[in-house]
Amino acid sequence: MAAGWVDAVVGGGGLLQLPALLLAGLTPVEALATNKSASVLGTTSAAYTYARRTGVDRIAVPAGVAAVLSSAGGALLAALLDPAVLKPLIIVILVGVAAFVALRPSFGAVALPNRRTRARLVVAVLAAGVAIAFYDGLIGPGTGTFLIIVFTSVIGMDFVRASATSKIINMGTNVGAIAVFAAQGHVVWALGLAMGVANIAGAQLGARMALKRGAGFVRVVLLTVVSALVLRLGWDLL
Repeated sequence: MAAGWVDAVVGGGGLLQLPALLLAGLTPVEALATNKSASVLGTTSAAYTYARRTGVDRIAVPAGVAAVLSSAGGALLAALLDPAVLKPLIIVILVGVAAFVALRPSFGAVALPNRRTRARLVVAVLAAGVAIAFYDGLIGPGTGTFLIIVFTSVIGMDFVRASATSKIINMGTNVGAIAVFAAQGHVVWALGLAMGVANIAGAQLGARMALKRGAGFVRVVLLTVVSALVLRLGWDLL
């Protein structure tokens, strides 16, 4: 439920779910796979609420389609590649993200439509639908956060609309990864679906709070989640 709330606001619900699944005794690949089966329910629920209340950007369609395929590719590598080799790079990126958001108080507070050039839209689709989607299939935590950063910094969305749009892409990444993990037999369905029910409850609460409280609230949660991701990944490296 806590993961669903965090994920609906700024992404990063895997920060809570993955450690919990690993502590439950699942292998890393099983934890990744089962995390997706739970997350897709909460993400879909949040996407529906956002779409009804504030709408999503048109960029979500091409980016979401690309995300399904790219995430599937990442999931195919998940069982072969040790995710630990990517953690130092991820920590550096997250520290940079946290510093950027903290030092730019106006960042994400309002939309900047003048940034929506064709070139920037292409960059956003490639970054969200290909690069970040591949990362989500391979590792996962922080995907929603990375998507929000792309949409706010590259094409100028405010935090709330960026969070709404990111849910559509996140649905695509979850579907692509689940298809591969399920085919490989790595999903613990009973556990994943049970967690998914709680994830939906948290996602509904988080989406409604984000819509009610606006960009300032999302910004604070974003900084908190990014800081937690850095600490969590740093602890894993010790």
